[in-house]
Amino acid sequence: MELRVLHYFLAVAREQSISAAAKSLHLSQPALSTQLKAMEEELGKQLLIRGTKGSRKVTLTDEGMILRKRAEEILSLVKRTEEEITRSDETIVGDVYIGAGETNIVRFFAKAAKEIQKNYPNIHYHISSGNAQYVLEYLDKGLIDFGLLFGSVDSQKYEFMPIPVKDTWGVLMRKDSPLAEKEFICPEDLWDKPLIISHQRGDNQYMSQWMKREISRLNVVATYNLLFNASLLVDEGLGYALCFDKLINTQGSNLCFRPFSPKLEASACIVWKKYQVFSKAAETFLERLYSLLVTEN
Repeated sequence: MELRVLHYFLAVAREQSISAAAKSLHLSQPALSTQLKAMEEELGKQLLIRGTKGSRKVTLTDEGMILRKRAEEILSLVKRTEEEITRSDETIVGDVYIGAGETNIVRFFAKAAKEIQKNYPNIHYHISSGNAQYVLEYLDKGLIDFGLLFGSVDSQKYEFMPIPVKDTWGVLMRKDSPLAEKEFICPEDLWDKPLIISHQRGDNQYMSQWMKREISRLNVVATYNLLFNASLLVDEGLGYALCFDKLINTQGSNLCFRPFSPKLEASACIVWKKYQVFSKAAETFLERLYSLLVTEN
């Protein structure tokens, strides 16, 4: 399968029309149709459902949806590889790709990037937000250079650098909530409350240990991936969000944060694949981040 044909296929998926895609690619419609048909024959699967005469709209089959996702990843990786190779003999320029969940630890990345910016202003940073599963998937596929993960790390697959600062768990709530009068929140305070919890993989295990109850026995009214969205649910009075501190600015709002008691903290690591060959930009970022973390420690 040629990369050129993957470009063609993505153009059709984007335009939802073979004729429109052919126009954008500066190809004739018969030539594009022939290429697409050959790709389907090569794979032995139908990828496109062609519209009838009354409708020229093209839709993707289930196999076509899979190919679209993989084609986007393949072409993105090819583009990154080409850029890294062509820039290998130049001054330090390029892109650094990082995957992370919502955490105040990202400030370390910002500090490292800010210091690097003075000497290398042409390094650009791309932060992708997602849970641990998302970060590991993108890391394994080479779509990001580094991932920020909480909990244990598979040392056979990844190199990692511990972050010396920990995130503190607590409760985000409305200021007029009964629990807002307390300085700290104990497990028993939450047993009968409507809770909004992260659906981050692995959070439930140590959260249930702190709660002294299985999550299934609690009144979980909603789950979240992005805390900002959860904060809107809290603001509307749906429940109490269990989350890290310092992620939502509660000043001047209807919300407040109260830490857990006993204290519950989460440790994180910056992670990358074993035997990873970094671009000069990524290597410079890692070296600067390491210096910052050593100083902090």
